[in-house]
Amino acid sequence: MGDVRATLWIMSLVLLTSTGGFDDYSCTPETPTLNSSYLTSDIMVEFTSTSVDKEYIVSFKGYYSGTARQRYITSALRNVKEVSWRLVSRSNPATDYPSDFSLVQIGNNAENGVAALERHRLVKHVTPQRKVTRTLVSREHRPFQVPCKEGDRHCWTLNWKSRRMARQQEPVSDAESFSFRKLMKAVPLQVTSALQADVLWEMGFSGKGVTVAIFDTGLPKSHRHFKKVKERTNWTEEKTLDDGLGHGTFVAGVIASDQECLGFAPDAQLHIFRVFTNNQVSYTSWFLDAFNYAILKKINVLNLSIGGPDFMDQPFVDKVWELTANKVIMISAIGNDGPLYGTLNNPADQMDVIGVGGINYDDQIARFSSRGMTTWELPSGYGRVKPDIVTYGAAVRGSSLKGGCRSLSGTSVASPVVAGAVALLYSAVSHRSDVVNPASMKQSLMASAQRLPGVNMFEQGHGKLDLLRAYHVLNTYKPQASLSPSYIDLTECPYMWPFCSQPLYVGSMPALVNVTILNGMGVRGHIDDKPQWHPYRPQNGHHLDVAFSYSSTLWPWSGYLAVYIAVAKSAGNFEGIAQGHVSLVVVSPPQSGEEEQRVSVVKLPIRVKIIPTPPRSKRILWDQYHNLRYPPGYFPRDNLRMKNDPLDWNADHIHTNFRDMYLHLRSKGYYIEVLGAPYTCFDASQYGTLLLVDSEEEFFSEEMSKLKRDVNELGLSVLVFSDWYNVQVMQKIKFYDENTRQWWMPDTGGSNIPALNALLSQWSIAFSDQVFEGEFSLAEHAIYYASGTSIARFPRDGLIVTKTLHDQDYEVLHGAIKDVKDIPILGLYQTLGAGISYNDLNKYRRFLVLNLFILLLSL
Repeated sequence: MGDVRATLWIMSLVLLTSTGGFDDYSCTPETPTLNSSYLTSDIMVEFTSTSVDKEYIVSFKGYYSGTARQRYITSALRNVKEVSWRLVSRSNPATDYPSDFSLVQIGNNAENGVAALERHRLVKHVTPQRKVTRTLVSREHRPFQVPCKEGDRHCWTLNWKSRRMARQQEPVSDAESFSFRKLMKAVPLQVTSALQADVLWEMGFSGKGVTVAIFDTGLPKSHRHFKKVKERTNWTEEKTLDDGLGHGTFVAGVIASDQECLGFAPDAQLHIFRVFTNNQVSYTSWFLDAFNYAILKKINVLNLSIGGPDFMDQPFVDKVWELTANKVIMISAIGNDGPLYGTLNNPADQMDVIGVGGINYDDQIARFSSRGMTTWELPSGYGRVKPDIVTYGAAVRGSSLKGGCRSLSGTSVASPVVAGAVALLYSAVSHRSDVVNPASMKQSLMASAQRLPGVNMFEQGHGKLDLLRAYHVLNTYKPQASLSPSYIDLTECPYMWPFCSQPLYVGSMPALVNVTILNGMGVRGHIDDKPQWHPYRPQNGHHLDVAFSYSSTLWPWSGYLAVYIAVAKSAGNFEGIAQGHVSLVVVSPPQSGEEEQRVSVVKLPIRVKIIPTPPRSKRILWDQYHNLRYPPGYFPRDNLRMKNDPLDWNADHIHTNFRDMYLHLRSKGYYIEVLGAPYTCFDASQYGTLLLVDSEEEFFSEEMSKLKRDVNELGLSVLVFSDWYNVQVMQKIKFYDENTRQWWMPDTGGSNIPALNALLSQWSIAFSDQVFEGEFSLAEHAIYYASGTSIARFPRDGLIVTKTLHDQDYEVLHGAIKDVKDIPILGLYQTLGAGISYNDLNKYRRFLVLNLFILLLSL
């Protein structure tokens, strides 16, 4: 998964062909002081999460006292044979209050113990306790160390603190692709002046009456920049309330400092939650207790500058939903894994949270800022638009530990900029507090944001924060539902990328746009009846077939509307623009003092470019169905040289980490469609090539049978990019996590070679379990082959390309470098189907070889 390298995957090409299906799978879409220390550095908030051995979070369906929870657990485990367990004590400010979870350590017979707990009528779910390392490091001064000297090629077993290093990909944003001579904006002394907060201050607004929670590394006692620190609490195992790192102090300063480096809401009441140790480690249970306490304290605004992609940490996600359901407005950093797409952090990627990306003072998307889409919905669906908004996150000044100011960069800086702005806005409309909630605040920020030119929606969301416009929108706000994005225009580039990059045509996979519904009328709501499609016949809207799937309940404050857009068969050879709109009615219960339900009618304009169906040879089908949406355990990098960053957290998709491949294929005139269903759900006669890249999932027997028919009878080509898989290497590259004091073993290699071999065995093709690395020239281009496998078996009448490479598995296992000649890394094979002559075959083969070389060189 994850990394894109020029020749990372060994590739074999099979010209292969279509019927069949699963009985149990539907193919229908579901639906300032200058004399103080002044430091400038990029703070990377890095992330990983690992399960804690033998510890489980038992989540209950309600809040109960500690005695009651212990009684329920005892009752559930009483009849489980040979199970040993104990409650893990939690000593923090929430201990004396009822809670909705307990932390249990289960020794022997853990599997049966967990099953027994899950059967208890009051237990919601049981999940492993997770250690969360959301690391704060500067690019100039990384505290990360491994017991390998720089350049030591022979050190493979890692002593690792579960930290994730920043990626170093080249810029891919259109805004960063060109360099012009221009006047650069001066970096403002105060970020508050850049966003005109002083205008609201002069109107008498300063955050007064607003409670703001800061979940971070703490705050020193009696810091002179802050005049309203209401409470400092410690949720870690360390016995201190102070900030040993400085990040929490900086974040608090951006929000509420009233001296030197000014914050947006200096009169807001600060609640400081110390949830990270000085070693930058936290646990899910610490967050859960702290979140519960924030609800008890009736917090208005919560800033979480720390996050990661672990949206499968269900107790954490559930608690964030509960927070926002209690009207806590959560603002969170979108992540620092840019410019790679599909690298959003949780909880910033949740619909009910305001996810913030970063820009510099020239209004360009910061290189470090993570890009969308969300990846919760993969492989069968499509991601949502995130970030929600962007703001200044580069060279922003904030409070330092000992007074004075420092300057930092990162989305962990952009997040408190928005949190401070939200606190200021909240105080400015305090007379309308009945309409202020997580949805209405988010709606106001998005509706007032300034669109950045030349930047797509997965980079900027709705645009740059405009504080004054947001104030005017919020001050006149009427409870309503709204959509994000608010329209679908598949002709508007670059903002609507990737949808705008490829027109639709008869027979293509439907374009799937995942729209977020925000409901400012209430925490709960629903769509009345169902969405309706209204084609504009004068604008050719009748040429579109539009279908939907959507949330049955909108909670908390939000839901989804998946819009499937296809071209009707009646379009024939039509070429042009088709338009129409979708309407839906959102209903919420009446609020206090009201008798009738709240109702909001929402329209979603749609505009699509239609072209005649391209020839089959130009249509490529990307297999998304057999890619993991999120690694369930330790999945190593594709490139074994990345020892300091061994975990691969990101899902694969043609529009995210394989975006460059997509752009190259489109530039060559190919049309790429995405398959989010089994092979039995597509008509191979419509496509020239099925593209398998870094597949991890198993293949069903029905899929293998159908693919064989597709290849042999319908002439479907199959292009496979594989990766390494070697059991001994996986055992060797285990790492020791000093925080959990556990050894972690990889769950698999770079891809699922055994599954691919089972699929390709139908043509006597197989990959080996060897791992190779090296540099060579191909078609006059320099190529780096990064931890790829080789071809072990191939038909004699096929075409094989070989190169001399380093035997990397030998190097990993024995610590010595060995070069091996004639390693088969690229194979092309043509099956003779009906109607294909020998001359046609040779022409086609030469065409494929040429194009495959071009493809390889472009990655």
